[in-house]
This record gives sequence, C-alpha cells and structure tokens, in this order.
Amino acid sequence: MAKKKVFVSFDYENDKHYKFLLEAWDANPKFDFFFSDLSSAEIKSNSVAVVKQALSAKINQATYTLVIVGKEANKRHPDYAEIGYKNWLNYEVAKSKDHKNRLVGVKIDRTYDSPEELLGAGASWAFSFTQEAIIKALEDAAS
Repeated sequence: MAKKKVFVSFDYENDKHYKFLLEAWDANPKFDFFFSDLSSAEIKSNSVAVVKQALSAKINQATYTLVIVGKEANKRHPDYAEIGYKNWLNYEVAKSKDHKNRLVGVKIDRTYDSPEELLGAGASWAFSFTQEAIIKALEDAAS
C-alpha cells in the first residue's frame, strides 16, 4: 500500500506527544498505519514569514492534512494579526484548503473546540485518538 502524504497540524506547545505517537505507529510494522509525515520539524525562527513559508511548503507536498484538535486548538495566538488567522492551526487548515488537501480532524476529546477554519470544510473526523479511528477517518477522506 502506498503511503499517504499527510501534513500533521498540531499545537506544538501542548499536543506534540500525539504527533510523536503517530510517528511511532507508522514505524511499528505490527500496526497497519501508513503515512509520510510532511510536517515541518520544529522551525527554529521567530519570524512569522519564515514559519509561514516553511509550513506552506510542507502543506503543498501533502495530499492530506490531519489536524490534531487539542484543548488549545482554537486559542488566539499572540501573533494572530501577523499570521492572518486566529492561530497556526487555522492558518494550516486554510492553506490546506487552498491546496485542496483532504482534511481529517482528530479530536483528543470530543468537547474541545475545533479550529474555526476546519468547521464546514468537509473534513472527515475521528472523535478519539485511536489508531482505528484515525485510519478510518483517513480512509473516509480518500473516498
């Protein structure tokens, strides 16, 4: 099976361990989980323009964007005016929509607010952070 080209959108400060879990599932041959993570490695810059450029390049290499929806997923970022969106997750979803990536939302907890850009965007959803739910949401997004 060809690996899906997936950009993983997540709140680095609060939810990076979920992204690391996705990477572990992908590396474990006992799991039927295939994706090429095209997320940017930690971008070592305080420049919003540099971060935007790096994120946009990775989003444009992907055909899927998997958005990890944690507790702070819709919180206003201090640089929101310069970002042009409420936060980086909303920026990443907007750029993913522009690139026509298939969208998958993964809620860590059903009660967490989704990024505004993801609402009404035709995303497939996983309402728990389990391998089964995420694989199903990725498959649903493909069809």
